[in-house]
Amino acid sequence: MKLTVLGATGGTGKEIVRQALEAGHQVTAVVRDPARFTMTGEQLEVFRADLTDAHALRPAVAGRDAVLSGLGARSRKDAGVAARLTRTVLGALETEGVRRLVVVSAAPVGPEPEGDGFLDRTVRGIVSAVLKDIYADLREMEAELARSATDWTVVRPPRLQDKPLTGTYRRVVGGFPRGGRFLARADVAHAMLGAIEDRTTVKQGVGVAY
Repeated sequence: MKLTVLGATGGTGKEIVRQALEAGHQVTAVVRDPARFTMTGEQLEVFRADLTDAHALRPAVAGRDAVLSGLGARSRKDAGVAARLTRTVLGALETEGVRRLVVVSAAPVGPEPEGDGFLDRTVRGIVSAVLKDIYADLREMEAELARSATDWTVVRPPRLQDKPLTGTYRRVVGGFPRGGRFLARADVAHAMLGAIEDRTTVKQGVGVAY
């Protein structure tokens, strides 16, 4: 497939690019600063673009089978970036007629797992309070997706870890795995790539965790 990856210099974005190339896909990695992106490959194109400009982004998404986004705030001071940039991305996709879009969000934005214990609920409440601005940004991003004409999927992991790919994790379409607390960025990327051709995930949030 021909894929475009947004946020390709981030931890999840780099994993999406790496795994997509290993699977034999043609990949366009969209970056603001190519000097920060050191990955190479015969099937890889590095595309420099300002993600606040839908017109500038259009060549990077035109003719692609799917676009995958690892965009999001890296700290509380960046809150707002996910929704703002997603609006630009949606404008470029809809202009170019590209429908499939898979993005990363976060577990607290989706529904609470059924049957979770007191500890999990307490921890979730504390984290949601501390990172409320980031999660508000992600909720607005998901609302923008829901209003769009794209065939979107939102992948919602819990706390992220920098660990190797396992390919073994739980996944709940429209919900979240009970007791799920962690997931490696590599496995988030794996879940996002796996969602591209899974029609059950279209216009759905997908909870993923170990």
